[in-house]
Amino acid sequence: MPDTAAAIALLDRLVGFDTTSRVTNLPLIGFVQEFLRGYGVEPRVQHDPATGKANLHAIIGPRIAGGTALSGHVDCVPVDGQAWLADPFTLRAEDGKLIGRGTTDMKGFCACALAAVPGFVAAGLARPVHLLFTFDEETTFAGARLLAPTLGEAAPPPASVIVGEPTGMAPMPGHKGLKTWNASVSGVTGHSSRTHETANALQAAAEAVAWLSREHRRLVAEGARDAHYAPPHTSVHVGTFHAGSILNIVPDHADFVFETRWLASDPPEQMLARLNAFCEAEVLPSLRAVDPSIRFTFAERCIAAGLDLPEGHWLIAETEALAGRPAGARAAYGTEAGTYQQAGVPAIVCGPGHIAQAHQPEEWIAVEQLSACMDMMARLTTRLAA
Repeated sequence: MPDTAAAIALLDRLVGFDTTSRVTNLPLIGFVQEFLRGYGVEPRVQHDPATGKANLHAIIGPRIAGGTALSGHVDCVPVDGQAWLADPFTLRAEDGKLIGRGTTDMKGFCACALAAVPGFVAAGLARPVHLLFTFDEETTFAGARLLAPTLGEAAPPPASVIVGEPTGMAPMPGHKGLKTWNASVSGVTGHSSRTHETANALQAAAEAVAWLSREHRRLVAEGARDAHYAPPHTSVHVGTFHAGSILNIVPDHADFVFETRWLASDPPEQMLARLNAFCEAEVLPSLRAVDPSIRFTFAERCIAAGLDLPEGHWLIAETEALAGRPAGARAAYGTEAGTYQQAGVPAIVCGPGHIAQAHQPEEWIAVEQLSACMDMMARLTTRLAA
């Protein structure tokens, strides 16, 4: 019998850990580690010295090839500046909703996976279930990129991965890829009346941003199309821009952050190469007349591989049976599923809650969604025990 109450109790504990991506996730990972040990499961904790965070990989059942992995990231987005009615890191229940940061994205799924552990252990599984809890999905995808290549180190890898991002429990067989960059350009400062002796970094960066805006409009008008997605084309977005201090001082530095959410037919490397060529030919020559060392720098910030399960793939039908729902649309946002697929393990996205509630103030997940996820866990237990 699916234990939704246990899932809610575990969600209460998980929400209580502030795992905003800028802080460590080690207290939460330690809690999960001790929880699993209580059922005789010794997880592998993969520490990342660069961030002070960790992934967790646990195997329940025989250490043989096959089985299913349940994957969830445990970091969440900030609450700064959002209009919460109470403490975001204390779970509240109102009218069938469970409110708190990370409830739907995606501690709700993690709680369900943990609540299913007693059933997994008691069933005497014939094939294993893997639990994968990762860090920094909301910022760099560094956790999944660190974990995915190591899935076969402690034991044979799973046959598939279900990433429990919020899909309303409808299996999602594909999503766009995501790549982001930090961009910066130097200049030469001075009084704004001395334009012949200065190089304005703000204006140079603005020209690059304008090129990115034109590129997005080009993709809207004539780019490749895939009707599975909304929007159906590759998109380009600039999110932040910083430069300058006062009008009569020429800015000697500017930086901005941009992204592309891309279809397979529009590799992001091609766009970056064309942006570089534009800057070299049109923007930098006048600045280099003042200082030949001036250049643009484009540093990769994060990359999430796209996910594309072809129609008829066995994992789609299998997940439909587990979730009790037909496969839904593909998504414009990225998940860790593409990273697992890129590492050679077929992956699909299916989890409780809805993306419309993610990242919002008063983020919530419906209790009925947790119950539906626990139903999926019960079906998975039966299948892996057979």
